[in-house]
Amino acid sequence: MGMTAAEKIFAAHAGLAAVSAGEIVVAKPDRMMLHDITGELAFAIFRSMGATEVCDPDKVVLVGDHYSPPPHPEAAALLAKMERFARDMEVQHVFTTGQGIEHTLLPERGLLKPGNLVIGTDSHTCTAGAFSALGTGMGSSDVAAAMALGEMWFMVPETIRATYVGRRPAWITGKDLILALLARITVDGATYKCVEFDGEAIASLNMDERMALCNMTVEGGAKTCFVAPDDTLRAWAVGKHGEGALDHLVESDANAIYSQHQVIDVSELEPQCAVPFSPDNVVPVGELRGTRVNQVYIGNCSNGTMTDLRQAASVLRGRKVAPGVRCIVVPATQRIAAQAAREGIMETLLEAGAIVGPSTCGACAGLHMGVMSNDEVAVATTNRNYRGRMGAFSSRIHLANAWVAAASAVAGEIVHPGEVVTGEAMAA
Repeated sequence: MGMTAAEKIFAAHAGLAAVSAGEIVVAKPDRMMLHDITGELAFAIFRSMGATEVCDPDKVVLVGDHYSPPPHPEAAALLAKMERFARDMEVQHVFTTGQGIEHTLLPERGLLKPGNLVIGTDSHTCTAGAFSALGTGMGSSDVAAAMALGEMWFMVPETIRATYVGRRPAWITGKDLILALLARITVDGATYKCVEFDGEAIASLNMDERMALCNMTVEGGAKTCFVAPDDTLRAWAVGKHGEGALDHLVESDANAIYSQHQVIDVSELEPQCAVPFSPDNVVPVGELRGTRVNQVYIGNCSNGTMTDLRQAASVLRGRKVAPGVRCIVVPATQRIAAQAAREGIMETLLEAGAIVGPSTCGACAGLHMGVMSNDEVAVATTNRNYRGRMGAFSSRIHLANAWVAAASAVAGEIVHPGEVVTGEAMAA
């Protein structure tokens, strides 16, 4: 039988002609990524193994993003330990001074190519699937061993094929497409599987929106994910890396075996919203009309892109954030922030009354710069809405796209963005 794209990538990195789901392989990752919280433990384990140097310093990427800028001395110490490890091991790809959030930063800085196998000490490493690569989160001990040995064992995952048919309506983004899938398969429906995306609606997504799509596959339990290569992906790859980046493109064979096939018609899809306290507790945004909000958060590792900032600005332009609402906007990288400034987006956000923060994970993980108090309600473009995720245990997070988030900031309650932008009378 043929192979899926995931099977082909694992085979290539294991030096094998073919593999199939369920096999254990020893593969050589192209990138090994650690961030400031998980890095400290990985460094200690690395040294406890007796390792004195990393196998290939060029493959290691260290990113200080969860506690950047550091909110307390302990966080500053974590960043310092990361910088010390980088010096000792001659690691060159070091981003500890606020350059951006890891999953957005890697492709931006040319550290991710189609066909790559990436491991990272963060569950949302699956975001790499947007670039026709495979990314998977692993424990600090796993990545420590991979840094020392240059390889790691993997069980080749089964693949779920997710085909999105129909033309996307207005206001529908990659965020809505992944929420629609999670509503169908639930938070454990893709456990240790690869989710492979294709279809007309997927092809219509730009690269930013594909990141939002792939980022949340782990919320369905997925080990990794993959967007089938198309003209949009090829244009990005050539523009970022040159024609040679196409040498390792892979596609699933026509006779590949999938564990299941989900087909979703998006032609009449409304903007989606995940209601507390689970990412698969999804309803159309219209069902939440009138839900008052205390905070709106636009940002995170896949929804702080230029696309998200442009969407938010299109709603906020000429309008004001409602009294009593904190509207926090976090560009995912410094380069995105700079581009937003050049386009006048920063001025639009600030004039509307939004708070623009540095490129950090921050409040998304309940760490700093926007944590919530008891019983507060938020609309966020982040990826998790479990109890206590962004602060107080009793706070409530609603996950939605940037248009919905910005519209809710203006209205002071959850609304469909069309109600704010078109000026239509709000339904009772």
